[in-house]
Amino acid sequence: MSTTELVEYLDVVDPATEEILGRVPVGTAGDADRAVRAARSAFPGWAATPLRGRTALLRALRDTLAGRVDEIARTICRDVGTPIRMASRIQAVLPLSDIDGVVAAVEAEQSEERIGNSLVVREAAGVVAAITPWNYPLHQIMAKLAPALAAGCTVVVKPSEVAPLVCGVLVEALQVAGFPDGVVTVVHGTGPGVGHALVAHPEVDVVSFTGSTAAGARIAATAAQTIKRVSLELGGKSANVVLDDADLDTAVKVGVANAFLNSGQTCTAWTRMLVPAERHEEALALASAYASRFVPGDPLDPTTRLGPVVSDAQRERVRGFIRAALEDGARLVAGGVEAPDGRERGYFVSPTVLGGVDPDSMLAQEEIFGPVLAVIPHRGDGHALEIANNSRYGLHGAVWAADRARGLAFARQVRTGQIDVNGAAHNPDAPFGGYKASGVGREGGRFGLSEFREIKSIQL
Repeated sequence: MSTTELVEYLDVVDPATEEILGRVPVGTAGDADRAVRAARSAFPGWAATPLRGRTALLRALRDTLAGRVDEIARTICRDVGTPIRMASRIQAVLPLSDIDGVVAAVEAEQSEERIGNSLVVREAAGVVAAITPWNYPLHQIMAKLAPALAAGCTVVVKPSEVAPLVCGVLVEALQVAGFPDGVVTVVHGTGPGVGHALVAHPEVDVVSFTGSTAAGARIAATAAQTIKRVSLELGGKSANVVLDDADLDTAVKVGVANAFLNSGQTCTAWTRMLVPAERHEEALALASAYASRFVPGDPLDPTTRLGPVVSDAQRERVRGFIRAALEDGARLVAGGVEAPDGRERGYFVSPTVLGGVDPDSMLAQEEIFGPVLAVIPHRGDGHALEIANNSRYGLHGAVWAADRARGLAFARQVRTGQIDVNGAAHNPDAPFGGYKASGVGREGGRFGLSEFREIKSIQL
C-alpha cells in the first residue's frame, strides 16, 4: 500500500449498549490480491510439509486458543451480543472441537490407496478463500481453516465486518503457534469489496463460504467464471416436528431453547415447531411459559439467557417479519415488536412466539435470524412431513417420538442435511451441511477435509 493511500476504518459497535468497541481497517481489492499472492507463494512449502508437521502446528494453535477461552468468550459476548454463559460454553469451545476433530480425522485416514493398477492419492487443492459470518465468528472460521490447513492448503480469511474483533486473538494465536508466513492471512473488509475480489481472483482454487443463500448464489456465479471449487453453508428454516406420542413438554422446552439460541441468530435454529393440531393450544401455552424464561439482559451478566441481535439493521429486519406475520393472521402468544421492558437502548428483540402459523406464510418460509418461533399445527405424520419438507431450505431439523424407531423412520424422510431424534446431542465429527438452498458441500471431521482435496489417479 502506498504512503499516499488512505486507509478507511469501520466502527465495531457493542449491540447491547450501541457504544463503539473498536475499529477495523476496510481492506481493498489490492489487499486481497496481496494476500492471495502470499498464500500462493507459501502453498508449495506448506503442501510439502509432512502431515505430522502440519498437525503439530494445529495442536499448538488449539492449545494457544484453549489458554485464551475466557478472552475469546468475552470478546464474542461484546461483539455479537451472545450471553457470556453461552459464549463460554459454545462460542469459545467449538473452535477447539473443530481442530480436535480434524486432527483425529486426518491422522486416521488412508492417504492413498490402490484400485486395480491405479494409485489414488489425495492432494491439497491449493489456495482457499474462507469467507465467514458474524454469528459464530471464530467457530465458523475454524470449521474451514482447520481442515484446509490439515489438507495442505493455504488460506485467506475474510471475516464478517459486523463482528470481527475475535480475529485479533486468532492472528496472535497463529503467530504463537508458529505457522509460516503466508499460510494464513486475515483480510478485513466488506463482501462486495474484499469478498468479491477473493472469489474472482484467478489464483484462488477453493472458495468456502458461510452466509446467506442470496450471497451464496452470487459467490457461486462469480466463482464459476474461473471454475473454482465452491463449498457453501447457507440459510436454514429448520422444522422441529413433534409427533402425537411424544413428550410434548420436553419437546417444546428444548425447542424454544434451540430457537432462541444466540438470540435466534443460528442457521440451524428450529424456528418452525410442528405440533399435533389437537394439542396446538397446549403447545402454545408451554411455549409462552418457556419463552418467558428468556429475559433479555446484559450479555456480560452470567444469568442472562437472551442477548441483543447483532445490529440495528438486524433488529429492524426481525421486527418487520413479526409485523408481517401478524398481518398474515398469525396469533401473538409472547413477545412482539415492542422493545423489551428496560431495554430501550441496545438492539434487543423480545422473545416472540406466534401460533396458528400458515405453513406457506413468509414467517414459515423465510429465515428470520432472530428470537422468533413459529408454531404450526399438523394433522398426523404424513401432513407433518409435508410441512417439514415445504421449504427451499434443508439444513437441520428435529423430530420427537416416544417410539424411537418411528422417529428414525420420520427423520429418514426429511430432506435436510442433519436432523436430531429426541434431542440427540450435536456431533462435531458428523458431516454438516444442507440440501437444496441450504448449500453445497459438508464441514466436520473427515467430511470437511474432502472439500479441500484434489484426487489424482496414477496408473502403474
